[in-house]
Amino acid sequence: MSPQSVIDFFKELKCYHILNNKGGSIMRVFIAGVDGYLGWSLAMYLTARGHDVAGADCYHRRDWVAEMGSQSATPIKRMTERLQAFRETFGTNLQFIRGDITDYNFVWNFFRAFQPEAIVHLAEMPSAPYSMIDVHHSAFTHTNNLIGTINILHVMRDICPDAHLVKLGTMGEYGTPNIDIPEGFFEIEYRGRKDTLPFPKQAGSWYHQTKVHDTNNIMFACRVWGLRSTDIMQGVVFGTRIDEMGYDESLLTRFDFDQSFGTAINRFCAQAVIGMPLTPFGKGHQRRGFLPLRDSMQCLTIAIENPPEEKQYRVFNQFEEIYDLTELAVKVQKVAANLGLTVEVRNLENPRLELEEHYYNPDHQHLIDLGYKPTHDIETELKIMLKDLLKYKHRIEARAHALIPDIRWDGSRKKVGFIK
Repeated sequence: MSPQSVIDFFKELKCYHILNNKGGSIMRVFIAGVDGYLGWSLAMYLTARGHDVAGADCYHRRDWVAEMGSQSATPIKRMTERLQAFRETFGTNLQFIRGDITDYNFVWNFFRAFQPEAIVHLAEMPSAPYSMIDVHHSAFTHTNNLIGTINILHVMRDICPDAHLVKLGTMGEYGTPNIDIPEGFFEIEYRGRKDTLPFPKQAGSWYHQTKVHDTNNIMFACRVWGLRSTDIMQGVVFGTRIDEMGYDESLLTRFDFDQSFGTAINRFCAQAVIGMPLTPFGKGHQRRGFLPLRDSMQCLTIAIENPPEEKQYRVFNQFEEIYDLTELAVKVQKVAANLGLTVEVRNLENPRLELEEHYYNPDHQHLIDLGYKPTHDIETELKIMLKDLLKYKHRIEARAHALIPDIRWDGSRKKVGFIK
């Protein structure tokens, strides 16, 4: 987009929101990373609830997945086609412009024109393996993630200090401590004195380290500038759809299955569809929290619609159930068998440096207190996923090589093998 086109867009956007700012419960919500898995789904979910949504993206996720030699299992249309389908389905425009959150001037202009009441920050590089490839990928992860967040915080201070930042963190910030994990803070007694402090973080990759830095930076901005923020420590999200997508292929969100951007549950489902063994890493007893995409949308919306007080930094642990990876693989195997797909579970050597057997008991009460109610059990959601993916089996088969990892935490790029 030319510089003049950008200027014209912001002028039109400002006029649009002056005319359409009706107040009430409808909120102006800006989504950074709106072309992504969560961002695109959230734009539809919020619009269906009547909120006024604008978004930005620079299509990094499409480029990163291509770099991994892969593609989304679900076909993703060009943004022009997505926006047209959005308008036809929801009867309103999704205000969108291509732009990079690491560009301070871009963020400043967008916020100045749109005057967001809520800012959902989903525009970060979200992959632990990608960040561990080499120094260049590690440095890019830090630059992209940290600078984007710093820009948003500074522009909030100067343009919309009363807005609410909903920042996507990760349960991976906590690591796997041998004690229960609270929601962000815990009370500690040391040498006879008590205080409430941030729970210690034990990041497991350079990517997770950037999330820890984000947490500290946002907490600082809330304390010194009076901003308000909700840090979402999200578990592993899975699913191919939300109800608002209907059956229009142009509205589908992405489904990645490669070693960097496909989560374990995505990989297992993709492997089941093409008849590959399901591949937990190492002993396969790593425990994680999981929740369906449709429930992630519910949780994010609850956070948006129930903002914190001025100067308040709060943390929501967002997940539904905890499974170890072998247990999860067996669930996928069972649901696949009910659909006539016969697959085995075979463990791969672990390319990561992580505890493979550990205690894991995080809290997740805050969202429940605000009204969160799960909608689907995991097996029902897995059945929907597998049925959807069977339509695109050929797309997974075409990139099947991307399912076997070669990014190791020791820096080598040797393909991992099955454990005998």
